[in-house]
Amino acid sequence: MSQLSVRNLHVTFPLREGTLHAAKDVSFDLQKGEALGIVGESGSGKSVCVSSLLGLLPMPPAITSGEAVFEGQDLYRCSPAQLRAIRGKRISMIFQDPMTSLNPHMRVVDQIAEPLRIHEGLSKNAARARAVKAMESVGIPDAAQRAKSWPHEFSGGMRQRVMIAMAMISEPEILIADEPTTALDVTVQRQILNLIRDLQKKTGMSLILISHDLAVVASICDRIAVMRHGVMVEQGNSKEVLSNPQHPYTRGLLECNPALHEPGSRLTTLEEMMEEAEDS
Repeated sequence: MSQLSVRNLHVTFPLREGTLHAAKDVSFDLQKGEALGIVGESGSGKSVCVSSLLGLLPMPPAITSGEAVFEGQDLYRCSPAQLRAIRGKRISMIFQDPMTSLNPHMRVVDQIAEPLRIHEGLSKNAARARAVKAMESVGIPDAAQRAKSWPHEFSGGMRQRVMIAMAMISEPEILIADEPTTALDVTVQRQILNLIRDLQKKTGMSLILISHDLAVVASICDRIAVMRHGVMVEQGNSKEVLSNPQHPYTRGLLECNPALHEPGSRLTTLEEMMEEAEDS
């Protein structure tokens, strides 16, 4: 039985000019301890799908239908109180931009400790002590001193480590990482991805990694799901999807990814691949 089973998910946004279908009949499963990568270009519906699981879409105007069963409970039919008990405790999320995701008016230690105070009722001092240990676990040096800092005193990479510590502090069953390396340089990106992978292996939690980069997802995830225009066009074992992609869009993502080609070879653009597919 799947730990999380999403079936026939539709997300629409009513617009003045009509209706935007951000997710159309999306279905996927996540097994316990598995790493699933959801891949697609910007605007393909990846973030909308995972944000809907935790009730993070604007309501209104977002209209959601379908089901998302997590450990026997349909997340889309939870009351606000039930969803708050799950969000940040059993399912946590790392957001896209570490430069803007932290509260500039709160010290880092209190932001990391906040889930413990909300979900476990710990005192401020007890929660702060756990927060310092969480900072150490994600590789922040001199954590006891740095915990007293404000977000603007951290680099982008260190802010993302703070976000990971915050997401992991309640030992979630599922971690959702939505483009966790956005705005970070290549070296720091690799450090953050390795950290997420190592924490996932160490804790046994399940992982949903959202990315536009197939190479990134393939290096971490057991399975890959590919999205285009709100539709999940292909799913499968990571190695199988990379070696034998079935959908033209997946082949296009592979062809235009420099990390998956020999240096100096010509890259086919995604537009060229889709035009060839439509002409054939």
